Amino acid sequence: MSESSSQEKGSSPTTSKPDPQTDQFREGGYGWVCVACTFLMNAHTWGINGSYGVFLAYYLSSNVFPGTSALEYAFIGGLSMSCAMLIAPLATYLCQRVSHRFVLNLGAIFVTLSLITASFAKTSWQLFLSQGVCFGFGMGLCFCGSVGITSYWFKKRRSLVNGISASGSGIGGLVYSLAVGKMIPQMGFPWAMRTLGILCFVINLTCANLLRLPAHSVTSSKATTFRVSVILRLDYILFLGWAFLSALGYVVLLFSMSSFSVAIGLTQQQGSLASALLNLGQAIGRPAIGLLSDHFGRFNVALVASLLTSVFSFVLWTFVDSLGLTYFFSIAVGLVAGTLFAVAAPLAAEVVGLQDIGTGLAILWLALCPPTTVAEAIALQLRDPSTESKPFLRVQLFTGSMYLCSAICLALMILERRRKRALSSI
Repeated sequence: MSESSSQEKGSSPTTSKPDPQTDQFREGGYGWVCVACTFLMNAHTWGINGSYGVFLAYYLSSNVFPGTSALEYAFIGGLSMSCAMLIAPLATYLCQRVSHRFVLNLGAIFVTLSLITASFAKTSWQLFLSQGVCFGFGMGLCFCGSVGITSYWFKKRRSLVNGISASGSGIGGLVYSLAVGKMIPQMGFPWAMRTLGILCFVINLTCANLLRLPAHSVTSSKATTFRVSVILRLDYILFLGWAFLSALGYVVLLFSMSSFSVAIGLTQQQGSLASALLNLGQAIGRPAIGLLSDHFGRFNVALVASLLTSVFSFVLWTFVDSLGLTYFFSIAVGLVAGTLFAVAAPLAAEVVGLQDIGTGLAILWLALCPPTTVAEAIALQLRDPSTESKPFLRVQLFTGSMYLCSAICLALMILERRRKRALSSI
């Protein structure tokens, strides 16, 4: 089995005939190891970021950084996400010019440094640089270095495996939302952060060195150039619009559930559980979205998921006023809210082609930088503390509107692609 390696394939011309049939494209194989590694890296980057609501509750209640406002704290979680998007073009360039492994190892080191240095932070600006900027850069390097790899190993089950990989962020968010809530009171904030840093270092570094591209893609991936011309295509612009608007709504949902729960009279612990359940919904929903996408079409399923999230926000969330409804809504909306990150890679592959997936994803992540930065700050400003019955009504309407507009962008993109196919068949 080890004899059909890429080195043998490249060095022996006499074996080039049978190799294309056996090794040119083999669905799965070592790709399943890559799926597991990407899952774990997502759990220990996006998953930890997804538990920021628990950190936020601790910062606000303990006054550990005196003089820091709630708005400033709200920016930290969004800042880490936006920095992850901001570094995407550089990460893509390094993947093409150096190697995926270099980018992944660099990301693992950044994530570890961010958590360790955050444990020594004494002022809010140190927290911004460590848990915000440094963690975001590490998360972006890990994400951009790994997100496209599974697409090279699979064709028929591409959406499913990307959904499984993306569900790592949901599982990680669930586990760490509960774990951090226990670790901080029992171990103290500094040692809780150091423990997370050690865990991330071991797991992310191991996965970074196990992930690799299949032999048949190595040459083509190295030759790929960064082509900004893809942004001139109408269907890609509409694709970016769907992602931009979805990100605005998604970040609000992800970071607001805990504070929403407290606002309607639940305890801080119940609010943390609501946030954890939303992550549980994502862990279940992302693989399901991927599986459905492979059977009913990736664009169709993404459109339905965006519409469902909009309906849940407009109809269900606005009537949530009890513990049971809060938990039900958290799981229900979690099933479909994170569709963007589950199907971004396979959708980009269909829109721009697999040969330009690096460029397509790099521009996409860069476009997501502004919404992920400001989304939670917008939600904080929209919150109405004077309205006792529905303090989050404007936040709920904003979230529903973002997902509805994103669904409209996706519907227009589907129509544009059909128009192109019709013209090409004439």
